[in-house]
Amino acid sequence: MIPKEVIEEVVARTDIVQLISGYVTLKRAGSNMVGLCPFHSERTPSFTVFTGSNSFYCFGCGAGGDAINFVRRTENLDYPDAVEFLAKRVGITVIDTDVHETRSRFDRKRMLEMNREAARFFHEELLKDNPEAATAREYLLGKRALSRATVNHFGLGYAPNSFDALTPHLRALGYTEDELVAGALSGRAKTGKLYDYFRGRVMFPIIDVSGNVIAFGGRVLDDSKPKYLNSSDTPVFKKTRNLFALNFARSECAERLILCEGYMDVIALHAAGFPQAVATLGTAITPDQARIMSRYSKRVVISYDMDEAGRKAADKAMRLLEEVGVEVTLLKISGAKDPDEFIRNSGADAFRRVLDASQSKFDYTLDRVLSKYDLIDPQEKIKALGELREAIAGFPSSSEREVYIGVVADKFSIPKKSLREDIDRSINRHRREYKKKENDTLRQSITGYQDRVNPEFSRTPGIARTEETVLGLLLCDPTYRAALHRDPPVLTEDDFLTAFSRRVFCAVRDKIGDDDWEISALNEDFTPEEIGRIYGMRNRRMQLTDNGDKVFSDCVAALREAVADQKIKSSDDPMAALQQILKNKRKEDKGEV
Repeated sequence: MIPKEVIEEVVARTDIVQLISGYVTLKRAGSNMVGLCPFHSERTPSFTVFTGSNSFYCFGCGAGGDAINFVRRTENLDYPDAVEFLAKRVGITVIDTDVHETRSRFDRKRMLEMNREAARFFHEELLKDNPEAATAREYLLGKRALSRATVNHFGLGYAPNSFDALTPHLRALGYTEDELVAGALSGRAKTGKLYDYFRGRVMFPIIDVSGNVIAFGGRVLDDSKPKYLNSSDTPVFKKTRNLFALNFARSECAERLILCEGYMDVIALHAAGFPQAVATLGTAITPDQARIMSRYSKRVVISYDMDEAGRKAADKAMRLLEEVGVEVTLLKISGAKDPDEFIRNSGADAFRRVLDASQSKFDYTLDRVLSKYDLIDPQEKIKALGELREAIAGFPSSSEREVYIGVVADKFSIPKKSLREDIDRSINRHRREYKKKENDTLRQSITGYQDRVNPEFSRTPGIARTEETVLGLLLCDPTYRAALHRDPPVLTEDDFLTAFSRRVFCAVRDKIGDDDWEISALNEDFTPEEIGRIYGMRNRRMQLTDNGDKVFSDCVAALREAVADQKIKSSDDPMAALQQILKNKRKEDKGEV
């Protein structure tokens, strides 16, 4: 367990504005800072950093907390590792007072060390003097024309075509069978015996921005399927939240990032002098990956194959990247199937010129539509105009739309006015749809529908909201928290109906022991999503001018009454439930509870 005073010192020394500015572009808004939320896609900033309380909260998605919770969410760390991450930034040494305590079922540091040992094993296997390794080296050094330096730079390796090569090696190093399976390095047969997950493949270590080996990708050397095999999610790896080679690209991508389809495309570009290339990890781009890229660069060049699948993937990537404020262009290569082949045929300078001439979203869309439809046919022409109209309507800048309206009107020989009117109708329709979606989201929030933090919210939303109001007041004012220790206490856990609110109440009550209590003391007891909800309770009350004694006593009374009514309604014997409630009330009036 990390000592409380160390945690408080880490939080106190961390400038939350400086920390979050490394991930989000913040602008001053009164005494606070605002920006686009890094945890959900939005165009209007709803993410606020409260400089006075050294905390953050997103009024759009409900993410919130202090510096520790921000790091937990952005870096995908558990609580102790997030504390250590921040401690290193401010020059504090963290010593766990109970080294034998298991922080979770699988220790993160131990699993990262296991992955590093696996990476060493694969790399050493690639260099061995045997026919299998020679075939793997021929693929990398011969067929793909990589240098030894590039192979070493990326830590490439080879997984022997055996069911028991890596597994016994790691077991001999002391790693357990459960750790090997949880880390996606071994599988477990029906008989219970372990086997190597990766076999007969060239191996690509996936390394995070801190230099940790978090997962692997493996490629076959023949035509067998699947061609690529990637680590499944593990306690240290979420494929939707990481990018291949970002550990190298992060310091080279201020001007632009190059988003590729696969590992080999990325490696070839790095080897040719383009270290700003990254790739997704065996999946189509996700909102989390788009937000990660937006932290490092405000321009992304998409380098995908332009077959039908590639176009669909590019369309999705453009949409997600634009949602997080990134300018997107598309690489257009002729005479080669991918950047690797183009560079080998034409050289790095020629590729740089192609990169500089990458197409805008509009030019890409226009080319695609013109090649897709026969404009001599009136019906085909109408369909083409429909696609371009929707594309232009999606651009937020009116001046940008005007330019594209002129281009399309000239290309299709139609009046600008009629095209503009059609586009305005599309924009108005999109606004109505967005407003409806916004209202639906708000309605779900009010009713607690699909509430993952408090699943019981939707059963009794009125009571759940009153619970959150009372908890928000407790979190705002130490006077109300002190009242929990009176005899009798002003509130007990029995006054809360939902399990989540009871947990929060008990944590607040039990964590209070001195005058310097902080909400950050709850970090260790709740998930990042739950912490966000707790900060939301407090922040909603802090924005109100009246949080006085009468408000608190009225809210407590309303909560007790509502919970009592609900218990009567849900009881198998309403009369007995009512008699028990009245008995408790008489005891309370006499000061016996």
